Amino acid sequence: MGLSRLAALHGVATSYSPSADVTVPVPEGTVVAVLAALGVDAGTPQAVREALAAAESAAGSRLLPPTLVVWHAEPLPAALTALPPGTELTVRPEEADAFPPARMRVPTRGMVPAVSVTGAPTTVSASVTGAPTVSASVAGAPTVGASVSGAPKAGASVPAAPTVGVSASGAPTAGVDGHAVPSVTGALMTGASAPAAPTTGVDGHAVPSAPAAPATGASVTGAPTTTATPTTTAAPATGAAAHAVASVPAWWDEPPFGVHRLTVRSPGRPAESCTLVVAPAAVPQPPARSHGFLVQLYSLLSARSWGMGDLGDLADLASWSGRSLGAGFVQVNPLHAAVLGNPTDPSPYRPSSRRFPDPVHLHIESVPEYGHVPDQAALDELRRRAGELSDAVLNKGALIDRDAVWALKRQALALLVEVPLTPGRRAAYCDFLAEQGQALEDHALWCALAEVHGSDWHAWPAGLRDPRSKETARARGELLDRVDFHCRLAWLTDTQLADAQRAARDAGMAVGIVHDLAVGVHPGGADTWAQQGAFAHGMSVGAPPDAFNARGQDWGLPPWRPDALAAAGYAPYRGLLRGILRRAGALRIDHVMGLFRLWWVPEGCPPTEGTYVTHDAEAMLAVLVLEAHRAGAVVMGEDLGTVEPGVREALARRGVLGTSVLWFERDWSGTGRPLAPEEWREGCLATATTHDLPSTAARLTGDHVTLRHRLGLLTRPLDQERTADGADTAEWLRLLARLGMLPEGGGDEEAAVRAVHRFLLRTPARMAGVWLPDTIGDRRPQNLPGTWDQYPNWRLPIADAEGHPVTLEELAASPRLHRLMEVLRPREEPSRTRTAPPGARP
Repeated sequence: MGLSRLAALHGVATSYSPSADVTVPVPEGTVVAVLAALGVDAGTPQAVREALAAAESAAGSRLLPPTLVVWHAEPLPAALTALPPGTELTVRPEEADAFPPARMRVPTRGMVPAVSVTGAPTTVSASVTGAPTVSASVAGAPTVGASVSGAPKAGASVPAAPTVGVSASGAPTAGVDGHAVPSVTGALMTGASAPAAPTTGVDGHAVPSAPAAPATGASVTGAPTTTATPTTTAAPATGAAAHAVASVPAWWDEPPFGVHRLTVRSPGRPAESCTLVVAPAAVPQPPARSHGFLVQLYSLLSARSWGMGDLGDLADLASWSGRSLGAGFVQVNPLHAAVLGNPTDPSPYRPSSRRFPDPVHLHIESVPEYGHVPDQAALDELRRRAGELSDAVLNKGALIDRDAVWALKRQALALLVEVPLTPGRRAAYCDFLAEQGQALEDHALWCALAEVHGSDWHAWPAGLRDPRSKETARARGELLDRVDFHCRLAWLTDTQLADAQRAARDAGMAVGIVHDLAVGVHPGGADTWAQQGAFAHGMSVGAPPDAFNARGQDWGLPPWRPDALAAAGYAPYRGLLRGILRRAGALRIDHVMGLFRLWWVPEGCPPTEGTYVTHDAEAMLAVLVLEAHRAGAVVMGEDLGTVEPGVREALARRGVLGTSVLWFERDWSGTGRPLAPEEWREGCLATATTHDLPSTAARLTGDHVTLRHRLGLLTRPLDQERTADGADTAEWLRLLARLGMLPEGGGDEEAAVRAVHRFLLRTPARMAGVWLPDTIGDRRPQNLPGTWDQYPNWRLPIADAEGHPVTLEELAASPRLHRLMEVLRPREEPSRTRTAPPGARP
């Protein structure tokens, strides 16, 4: 019991539910190991008792959690509305030079005015010595203070005060498969004897509940609590709008959007501080419905590529598709910096760093210094060898060889950086160095050290494993030229990323380039070295067993520590988002459910012996919304697979689009049949496939089943698998034909691909994505989960239906592509002749 309670207080699940009627206990050893990774000793019964006592003591002695979230035009979090009368608040803004500190004070007695966030002032009377009046009944939703499904009433005293299942911002949080867990690791809500029951709003959206009040005379510090909190009324949120109609205390003066430092001073108590995130209600939305391409950039070779697709090709694809096809966006794979070495990990989803892009994507000839290299013959020779790499891929059946490409580009870049920068270029580079600061210096130093000692920093000399050691400082000086080289490459890559987004917007794209954020980083890479305190050592992210993988999954990516993020004011997370959003029209977040919880697997254990660890989803979402708002970027999340209840609703409330793949969109809770287009959600990117799934042509023909059989990946006999897959495909084709989207009839694979995309356009989805290989009938997946050496994952060029690689130039001229894109081309509305009203003058 003690271990379970201690685990719950730190967001560690002791059981999980793979399905609604099944609960699986987590091994005790896993719970102990995960707590240890969070800095909590639970190795013995005595250690558990001591850790539990310390956690509960800390909870009872603080008014504030490490992080508070205030959403614009929504109710204040419980920790603010429950502050004792007479409390003085000081908010030191993130941009200290732009805004002076804001000071506020909770009234001590009498009538407490409240101001409606919609502009309608209200006055509410609350007793100074009594519990605050709380009302959040909207459209039939239960009122806070009333028992909901057995939940305690606000103000009711419950033994063991820590609030479990309520976030630091006061909004109810989804537990782990039905198990209540805190949203902030080690940070418990104080100032309330029991959590308020979550308020359920309209359409299943959670309505932010007003804070639970201590019972009259209840004590936070041992003295009677005297609060004066106005009535708070919350309206249900609808999708991204999230326009709560709520009152806020008149004493509250909302700071500007940002991440600030809040300090409170209450009578008779020491001062306390926490991080305050003030965020807009939702991320920006696409200005209009649009379609665009999804592509793995390395796979898109042009006639000028150096053996793999690059940022010049991306800019060209965006410019052509925007101008000629009316495309509104191009979504690419993660362009994060890869782990150095030979061979490198080809997966773009297992990078060294998510904070900086990979210079392997540079288009060498577009670097301004290229034409001023004294030894042009050396550059010409490198270009000749690069041409041989491309020819081997395009015409001789070779795979994309990232390491060979990088070897040539690295030599070319070594020549380019010897060319002195012009004054203007030098100034731009210095600005970049100043903007990126310590983060870039650490990244470049890791790259320089990896060239000497190998790509896994755990195997470096002991002194160099610490980025702040004397030995590392000395190495920084000794490797200054190499550090500058890698800083320069980061700048050049950032510049070409900006060029690609500019080309997209100049071509009329409403969104532009959609970048992809991987779920984690390589354990031996630059990010884990530079930010060691933010990662849980000895742990790996994965997935629990499910119907598709009975053994679970271990992705080999160390997770962030939720407690470390909270203590740092989410600075590592904020820096990551700012870096990738600076050149993005939109951001796709891989496995977006990781903002809420992740499956941690202790080192040496199989994935079946992992457990869920929760983040403070409210804080993670608030930082995401804030940074996307600042960048003016759309956000979408990959929410495929097992998604805990409430996650999609929480994301939709903040305007984060989901991902809907045609073959998976069925009425799983009812008939199991394909969803009609009007039944799809609006807030999503609708696609026919993704990089981890078969191409549309392969699914229609059943080629993907044959491929998986050849590689030994089927769990049933081939005939059974073919029969089941054929029945699934036939059911979709019947629906397409019934809706009049397959006029050519059955048996025409290319026509069926067009019909699938007609269907996507019939849905209300805000964005429709076309897998670029689908435009020419490619039947090979870019990645086949469950394989490593058995299949050339992440190394295939885009190819036509016969498997012959196709260049960007050939693709742009493809009749098949243009027949498909004609389906997606916006139709001009026919002009309507207006009839003048009776009596109108001619």
